[in-house]
Amino acid sequence: MSNALPQTNTMLFLFQDNRIHTSKYNILTFLPINLFEQFQRVANAYFLCLLILQLIPEISSLTWFTTIVPLVLVITMTAVKDATDDFFRHKSDNQVNNRQSEVLIDSKLQNEKWMNVKVGDIIKLENNQFVAADLLLLSSSEPHGLCYVETAELDGETNLKVRQALSVTSELGADISRLARFDGIVVCEAPNNKLDKFMGILSWKDSKHPLNNEKIILRGCILRNTSWCFGMVIFAGPDTKLMQNSGKTKFKRTSIDRLMNTLVLWIFGFLICLGIILAIGNSIWESQIGDQFRTFLFWNEGEKSSVFSGFLTFWSYIIILNTVVPISLYVSVEVIRLGHSYFINWDRKMYYSRKATPAEARTTTLNEELGQIEYIFSDKTGTLTQNIMTFKRCSINGKIYGEVHDDLGQKMEVTQEKEPVNFSVKSQVGREFQFFDHSLLESIELGDPKVHEFLRLLTLCHTVMSEENSAGELIYQVQSPDEGALVTAARNFGFIFKSRTPETITIEELGTPVTYQLLAILDFNNTRKRMSVIVRNPEGQIKLYSKGADTILFEKLHPSNEDLLSLTSDHLSEFAGEGLRTLAIAYRDLDDKYFKEWHKMLEDANVATEERDERIAGLYEEIERDLMLLGATAVEDKLQEGVIETVTSLSLANIKIWVLTGDKQETAINIGYACNMLTDDMNDVFVIAGNTAIEVREELRKAKENLFGQNSNFSNGHVVGEKKQQLELDSVVEETVTGDYALIINGHSLAHALESDVKNDLLELACMCKTVVCCRVTPLQKAQVVELVKKYRNAVTLAIGDGANDVSMIKSAHIGVGISGQEGLQAVLASDYSFAQFRYLQRLLLVHGRWSYFRMCKFLCYFFYKNFAFTLVHFWFGFFCGFSAQTVYDQWFITLFNIVYTSLPVLAMGIFDQDVSDQNSMDCPQLYRPGQLNLLFNKRRFFICVLHGIYTSFVLFFIPYGAFYNVAGEDGQHISDYQSFAVTMATSLVIVVSVQIRQWQKAQKKAKPLRSRRTRTRRSSSRR
Repeated sequence: MSNALPQTNTMLFLFQDNRIHTSKYNILTFLPINLFEQFQRVANAYFLCLLILQLIPEISSLTWFTTIVPLVLVITMTAVKDATDDFFRHKSDNQVNNRQSEVLIDSKLQNEKWMNVKVGDIIKLENNQFVAADLLLLSSSEPHGLCYVETAELDGETNLKVRQALSVTSELGADISRLARFDGIVVCEAPNNKLDKFMGILSWKDSKHPLNNEKIILRGCILRNTSWCFGMVIFAGPDTKLMQNSGKTKFKRTSIDRLMNTLVLWIFGFLICLGIILAIGNSIWESQIGDQFRTFLFWNEGEKSSVFSGFLTFWSYIIILNTVVPISLYVSVEVIRLGHSYFINWDRKMYYSRKATPAEARTTTLNEELGQIEYIFSDKTGTLTQNIMTFKRCSINGKIYGEVHDDLGQKMEVTQEKEPVNFSVKSQVGREFQFFDHSLLESIELGDPKVHEFLRLLTLCHTVMSEENSAGELIYQVQSPDEGALVTAARNFGFIFKSRTPETITIEELGTPVTYQLLAILDFNNTRKRMSVIVRNPEGQIKLYSKGADTILFEKLHPSNEDLLSLTSDHLSEFAGEGLRTLAIAYRDLDDKYFKEWHKMLEDANVATEERDERIAGLYEEIERDLMLLGATAVEDKLQEGVIETVTSLSLANIKIWVLTGDKQETAINIGYACNMLTDDMNDVFVIAGNTAIEVREELRKAKENLFGQNSNFSNGHVVGEKKQQLELDSVVEETVTGDYALIINGHSLAHALESDVKNDLLELACMCKTVVCCRVTPLQKAQVVELVKKYRNAVTLAIGDGANDVSMIKSAHIGVGISGQEGLQAVLASDYSFAQFRYLQRLLLVHGRWSYFRMCKFLCYFFYKNFAFTLVHFWFGFFCGFSAQTVYDQWFITLFNIVYTSLPVLAMGIFDQDVSDQNSMDCPQLYRPGQLNLLFNKRRFFICVLHGIYTSFVLFFIPYGAFYNVAGEDGQHISDYQSFAVTMATSLVIVVSVQIRQWQKAQKKAKPLRSRRTRTRRSSSRR
């Protein structure tokens, strides 16, 4: 019997079964859990308390149904929505749990439901079948225990990935009797959510074998291009990495939500003040006038004091006046947000027909925040550019290939009239590949050893998988577009990657098949920023081939490369200046004895249970040294369609765009100029490239002196940080900066600039610049930059990217936007909104974002106005009814006012209203400014709404009161009574507040998109 034992701090580990539960409730738990969740919301708990107060006869002048009807309606609607969502989760769970798998039971394969699969079971998978649990691959139909899987459900990537069984288990093949006798024991890491990492050891036949991610097939994968494979269950059900990654994402709230919470507290305080005033009035009235009525009411002397009467009246008026914060407000807000989300999903102008990809609002709670964005943090590759790589240039042994020269030897532009190199005579060429420099082909034909070695490296050092289609054409499955461009280029020059096995790589060198023994792969990651392979050629020589970022690889070169390094560095700067992505290429000849010793240490590190990663990384560093430089590659990544127009439009909307990229500084700067983020008209471009914290601080200081002038009195960032732990930037200082500036900073400098005593200087300078470009940054640094602006500037931020390295940035920003590009769907899965092209961001913000903010602000202003107008009539009436907490309106009218009488007009306004058309919003980006300046709904606007509501309530009460006062009919009898007075006032209220919608439309349209410097300064101060 096989076993899998996670390595934990306890001796006993309880294995999970393979049943998954993504649902939250069952029939028995739905009611208590759902009610508990709903009453955790402050609004619901508030209205529940009011309901309890209304059940006390001594203080309630309203019957309980005036509160319970809307409360039950809201809770029921929410419960039905939650129940519906959970029903579909149950349905999905049942569908997955009841899938069938072939499980080895009692020495024979039997069909078993997924939910009955257990840890230690051996499962047979067939081609195109989903993987039931996290498996250790034992054997497969392919040679050397290989199999191919698609991981789209895990990380969104559709390219195939290879997995390989251990050689000792691949011998088991499909022999059921041998598989049934398999009794290996796996000791591995505890369940976690790291998709790209696995550590474990298989103990079998008195030997130990290291396990890594390449030996594991995860639940959610699909077996592809492999007839069958067998695997042992390592993790099941909730312990699988797929389920470990299905945790809740960080909850995001809009600034309007936070403001509403503050306003609700203020309203509650206002409500208490009104209650106190009316309670005092009741006590005075009872002590001075109320005694005259005791004879008629049969009160016993001393039974009820005026103070106690005032106390009861206070609670009575708290109940009566509670409609200033109606429960229907929260339901209406959610309905409006849902409508706005559907408008985004249905927008045909954000539909990318080439990939049949619509825009998608993946959340319904952040729409109005789209209308308040001040900072955009954008990735470059795949976001601003297409992430479709084309091989353009290379530098080999100090000579540039790929340039075109005229007869005089002068460099010239490549035009459509220029004839590319004819590759048609070669087999297996890429049809779309174009290269215009014939000298590289001539060097290949002349047998230049450096050129051959360069192309050989491109053919061997990669993770590309090859396969033939039905027409016999060679197709490459690539994990990185860069790798695909380099391997395709080498193929067109006669060095063709044909196939790979776990032990070999077969290529074709100028028509001659050559098989290299694959000894080791030193894989790429964001820390190493390089990849290496170690191979043995047919002559028996051991070679290490390496490619990676020049800043990393140049540090690993042998001292004898100094001259070539200088020349190649100049070439790289030239390539980057043209906006090309570059990689350095190097190799090393290895001694057979040295390699065997190194490989033995690597094997020991692979089976280590502690500090395995650190030991492996150290060994990689040891062997990747004294490299010999071959040259560099340069590939082109073109801008996406509409990027320039989008950047220009967003800049006119006063949105600052920061580019955070892992590319070289020169490449990022060139893309910045191509996008019009950087222009020649800028007053200055500050470049921060210091290698120490002192150098970075000094460069920031000099940049600020140039920006403000030598004698400017700007704040010292680290002093402010020590005093308050928060940077408060003065908008007046920002307004004094005239002209356009840009800031360029490298990753190593950014690491120092993000330290606590320097980051305030960085932020102060960066926020004064129109454009900021951060180069060579890590995914963590991207998130840190976003958090810095988000925390200290108190500005609404948006992050947009397309790859896994952008996920942390997307999750950190107020709004995360994912682009479904060439790097899978990781960014989309972590985002709040997604679409296929960067240019759609313009429409998302300037049209949908602006409309959502405009509509929500108008809705809230109007809603608070009409409810103050509705509720405060009771306050005025209190002075004429002896402060007895008598209501003016009929109780059913109070119950239905917000959910029936005035619900549809305000909802229609909040969902459909437009002040200008979508085209006008796009043509005039300045209309976006009110959202950034928070002009349409803020504390000042709220107080105006309240005063307007108080005034309306005053008029609504006293005009009918005056009209009915001492009025008699022809017969001398009063023609007015309490009910007639109440109906008149209620009818007037509905008419007045409905007509007022039109007035609110006019008022909102008059709000100017631009404000004076003084207004802006006031808002900045209030933000603090």
